[in-house]
Amino acid sequence: MSKPIDITIRPIRREDAQAFNEIRRTYSVMRNTLALMSDRVDKTEAMLASLGENDYMFVAETNNNGEKDVIGFAGLHVNSSPRLRHSAEIGISVAENYQGRGVGKKLMEQLLDIADNWIMLTRVGLEVIVDNEKGLNLYKKLGLK
Repeated sequence: MSKPIDITIRPIRREDAQAFNEIRRTYSVMRNTLALMSDRVDKTEAMLASLGENDYMFVAETNNNGEKDVIGFAGLHVNSSPRLRHSAEIGISVAENYQGRGVGKKLMEQLLDIADNWIMLTRVGLEVIVDNEKGLNLYKKLGLK
């Protein structure tokens, strides 16, 4: 396991679309996600622009010799159905060369803090591919079942 790095978690911005796509296209991320990928930055920009009041998206950013690099992202979507309003779906992705360095943990902690302390959810759900060992280990460490 590589040593942890200093990162900043901040809300995602439209100008993060290219980095978002680059992370999603890496082999380990594509292999471990259920989402369909798009190479088109304009589609990702449109998706980011369409985020609503039930959506919370963040990026993990590191300072690389004065240049800030997006190295991961996370999202939480509160279910809009009145009967499911107490719950949300969450997901994270971390750039391949930053996996195992605490980035996913910080992103998940941000999402869980919002869920527990700000929007008072009683349930969060996520889908994970059965052989995504890194993801499964992280979720287990954080107490998710």
